[in-house]
Amino acid sequence: MTRKLYAFNGGIHPEGHKDVSNAAPIRSMPLLARYVVPLRQHIGSPARALVQAGDTVLRGQRIAAAEGYVSTAVHAPTSGRVTAVELHPVPHPSGLYDVCVVIESDGLDQGLEFQPLDWKALEPSALRNRLRDAGLAGLGGAVFPSYIKLNPGAARGLDTLILNGAECEPWITCDDRLMRERAGEILQGVAVMRHMLGAREVLIGIEDNKPEAIAALRAAVVAGEAEIVTVPTVYPGGAGKQLTYTLTGRENPAGARSTDIGVQVFNVGTAHALYRAVVLGEPMLSRIVTVTGHVARPGNFEVLLGTPVRDLIQAAGGALAGASGEVVGGPMMGFDLMDLAAPITKAVNCIIVKDRAHFPARAPALPCIRCGACARACPAKLQPFELYWFSRAKDFGKTQAYKLFDCIECGCCSFVCPSHIPLVDFYRFAKSEIWEREQHKSGADQARARHEFKEFRLEREKQEKAEKLAAKVAENRARDASADPQAQAKHALVQAAMERAKKAREGIAPLNTEHLPAAAEKEIAEIEARRHATEAANQETAGRE
Repeated sequence: MTRKLYAFNGGIHPEGHKDVSNAAPIRSMPLLARYVVPLRQHIGSPARALVQAGDTVLRGQRIAAAEGYVSTAVHAPTSGRVTAVELHPVPHPSGLYDVCVVIESDGLDQGLEFQPLDWKALEPSALRNRLRDAGLAGLGGAVFPSYIKLNPGAARGLDTLILNGAECEPWITCDDRLMRERAGEILQGVAVMRHMLGAREVLIGIEDNKPEAIAALRAAVVAGEAEIVTVPTVYPGGAGKQLTYTLTGRENPAGARSTDIGVQVFNVGTAHALYRAVVLGEPMLSRIVTVTGHVARPGNFEVLLGTPVRDLIQAAGGALAGASGEVVGGPMMGFDLMDLAAPITKAVNCIIVKDRAHFPARAPALPCIRCGACARACPAKLQPFELYWFSRAKDFGKTQAYKLFDCIECGCCSFVCPSHIPLVDFYRFAKSEIWEREQHKSGADQARARHEFKEFRLEREKQEKAEKLAAKVAENRARDASADPQAQAKHALVQAAMERAKKAREGIAPLNTEHLPAAAEKEIAEIEARRHATEAANQETAGRE
């Protein structure tokens, strides 16, 4: 029975250029003299270095440990000596530097002895920890640590596991060749995923422009193990939300994850890496990378992580005359490479060497004509022109109101824009500004909370100190009054002197108080009353002392 498919909103049909690199089998890179292994190869916190300059390492040895929850380990791609742990160019849109472990190969490629995992007998948490230590991360673009996505507690209620073999972006063919050549190994990785997540069904979605890959997986699959589903070729049909909707008709609510609707999505490359980590016991040391475009021998290579891009291009025969630069990833969602010394990481699935014919200079941006083409092409059902205006005006509150963070940055809007406005660049700018402001706000909130707590603590300590001092003074007075004979004698002498003075005053009668007017007598009486009140108060105070 043919599965019913659902068409998502928008999408485009750019020229594929898949035939440039998908004809030849996967090739292996020769061993290099030097590898540069970044500590940040995944979403989340970078790994923490476990080695330093001068250390010797073996292939597969853990050289950096996961740091924090959203993190995963990093391993040595070959044996040799660590020459530095330093900043080095990495694949990044802004050409940033990051901390890398530089390894000088000894040419022996000696490795640790890998032990397969008994994944059916291991406790789920123990198995996930082993995958974290194996450095497993998603190879579909997001590079999210796989051990988190394989947690059934985080995916409670999950009933469908989707394997993404769509590979919708032009020029990229690494998943196509992987499915053609290693279908059985991919399905063994799928079996581990299904066991860990408890999924009821497994769907493997592949675009219909990959007939060889579809045939290879159908030949390798066992009945009931998974369903191979051919989906229409449309960009971005391989995005997680769009593929989920195509296969199941379930739509992620804004801000929700696929697990909220009972689905978990993995790339076919991740399933293959899981097979190697579990069945072979091998950590993630390499990945398949497409090298295509204006090179002598385009194709797909199994590349050790840490391989400089320059060496990978040389393995493909080198760039031809007229090359105008390099793109990391595909032409829709990728970015220009700033430095050929940057290494291959878990996130790099394709290197395109550009030429002017296929990658002409960007046309100058013209004013928006409000044609609505971007909205019709948007697969996330957004209003790209509204997001553009608010992003350009730095009205970030409005961009969030118009669901900026539902944008998957597929580039469909920029592709169809007749004014050649780089719309996605504005969205990325707005997102980065919002993230930075949120970080600053969070830091300010924490600083204010710390200051308020400090003020409260100081005031409390001051009050407690005053109360302790008053109690101590009262205690000392009580003790002195009861235990010190000299103090008692002094107090008695003072009381006696006050009594004598009082009697002396009472015995003195003024001589000029006879035959006074009534008003003067009243005034004198008031004065005497105040004097007696003052004396009584003085006596009471003396008595307390």
